[in-house]
Amino acid sequence: MNDAINSAADSQGPAGDTGASGPQHCGLIAIVGKPNVGKSTLLNALVGQKISITSRKAQTTRHRITGMRTLGATQFVFVDTPGFQTLHANALNKSLNKTVQGAVGDVDLILFVVEAGSFTPADERVLKLLGKGIPTVLLANKLDNVHRRGDIAPWLQTMQAKHPFAEFVPMSAKNAKDVERLFGICEKYLPEQPWFYAEDELTDRSEKFLAGELVREKLFRLTGDELPYTSTVIIDKFEEEPPQKKGQKRLLRIAATIVVERDGHKAMVIGDKGERIKRIGMETRVELEKLADAKVFLELWVKVRSGWADDEARVRSFGYE
Repeated sequence: MNDAINSAADSQGPAGDTGASGPQHCGLIAIVGKPNVGKSTLLNALVGQKISITSRKAQTTRHRITGMRTLGATQFVFVDTPGFQTLHANALNKSLNKTVQGAVGDVDLILFVVEAGSFTPADERVLKLLGKGIPTVLLANKLDNVHRRGDIAPWLQTMQAKHPFAEFVPMSAKNAKDVERLFGICEKYLPEQPWFYAEDELTDRSEKFLAGELVREKLFRLTGDELPYTSTVIIDKFEEEPPQKKGQKRLLRIAATIVVERDGHKAMVIGDKGERIKRIGMETRVELEKLADAKVFLELWVKVRSGWADDEARVRSFGYE
């Protein structure tokens, strides 16, 4: 699990068959949409394990994150993208939007995620990024929030006029049956070719990357709307020590810096008597120990870097493409 997060769980096909049989199929599926429509929640449900962080804060996802799931003879390679940002044209958002645009140009299928029954100007701007040459499925997520299901049919008719969608899929990413049904829909669009990854791989992202993302998730969840979304996390140290005795788990020693833009934000992150940053560290450590199956020692620091999100060089130095 050092280079990628793996699972030794048995693979099971969409129809319940197990093991690879017949010719292999494999392809890239981009998950796109405006911020906060449930893209990362969907990716985690499709992969079967948490690999992409979630929070109610817009722009939680900032990187192109690849998640894999191999079912039967088919390998699904999902690409989660940042929500396309239109509110602020700073260097960070330009970088994130470039990531979205790059992801939709070289895939076999696009899942365009919107909230069921809703279509906003922000959705419209994302839709304009999608060419007509790649099959696109309209995924109407958060169906569980729609009180009158009868309203969905006329809404779907209006959506038909907006883009030549290959299919329309009303669903909830939190509903296991809906997620299983989505595999069968996606499978039809994937070409016959060898798998890109090993059968048990779940993501191409490393444990070091996941550690930084989990710190950022807890940061956003525990500060709510108080802290600007431009805050970020840098991993300063990531060291792995093998088990000292048989039966013990390996040890991960991690040091991370939370970067904020103002002194007031720093005080907010630290909290009264350091309680908030202690909780951020504790919740990150507990979840990372479970995901990495390791003992984790985590140190957190907070630094102020004013204007970093408007500085292209600093944006790149902080790991954004």
